[in-house]
Amino acid sequence: MYAAIRVRGQVNVSPGIKKTLCLLMLERVNHLALVSDEQRGMLNKVQAYATFGEIDEETLALLLEKRGRITGKKRLCKAFLKEKKFNSFSELAKAILVAKVSLKQVGVKPVFRLGPPKKGYERAGIKKGYSVGGALGYRAGDINKLIKRMV
Repeated sequence: MYAAIRVRGQVNVSPGIKKTLCLLMLERVNHLALVSDEQRGMLNKVQAYATFGEIDEETLALLLEKRGRITGKKRLCKAFLKEKKFNSFSELAKAILVAKVSLKQVGVKPVFRLGPPKKGYERAGIKKGYSVGGALGYRAGDINKLIKRMV
């Protein structure tokens, strides 16, 4: 399971990439969506506008607790989890990561709205790839550090 975050805006984006970002549910800057392994090709196509990597259970539990929303713009709470037969956020995160249940089945909105990262993006900025010191593209497990700074 990948976490994808949109980093750059929508000015001068080609229609094909705009459509792919829309399909990935990354319509605004600093939005995060969970993406399955089958959609890796779509992530490679939009790597000039987004960053992505493998999310771990601890980070997903933190994300669900702090930024998870249900219908009606209500926060995801422990009472709602008990209603869906989950004891904790980490148990729900584990079930999502092993593809036992999806966010849609639980009733959680599939897009997480984040703030800009504390201390900013990497030194080279948002126009260069992660491999050369920027913020874009594939960043493997380092996505978890970025998410924790944005939550």
